[in-house]
Amino acid sequence: MRAESLSLRVLRLLGTGFGAGRSPFAPGTAGTLLGIPLFLLLAPLGIVPLLFVLGLVVIVGFFASGHLEEHAGLKDPGVVVIDEVAGYLLTMAGSPADAWHILAGFFLFRFFDVVKPFPVRRAEEVLPGGAGIMMDDLLAGCYAWLCIRGLEVLLF
Repeated sequence: MRAESLSLRVLRLLGTGFGAGRSPFAPGTAGTLLGIPLFLLLAPLGIVPLLFVLGLVVIVGFFASGHLEEHAGLKDPGVVVIDEVAGYLLTMAGSPADAWHILAGFFLFRFFDVVKPFPVRRAEEVLPGGAGIMMDDLLAGCYAWLCIRGLEVLLF
């Protein structure tokens, strides 16, 4: 019994981004900000370690966000921010760790996460539990990633 309660506490801790999701102002933004130091740690190692960690974040996020959604009794509760961390890491995959990319990735990801163009909103609505919570941010991350690549072609 004690091991189960410990695992649930760990899921809550990870799902809320070590408490970033409990921010009284813009918890999604706080969760995205949490992704920046993680990206800065992973970027020098290359894309393979970044994608490996992204995969782990997605798997843990699936379970943690599903648990938190069930516990809160709300669809995609605001305290869940592990999905923002995953979306930001996906946005930054293959990018250098310079100020331009970090800021562009942050603002583009937040834009697509808030606006939720097709099929981002649809994924959130149709997929149940942790799958919907994680997938909408991963799709927003795909849009942001594509924009960064396009901006690189235009600007550099």
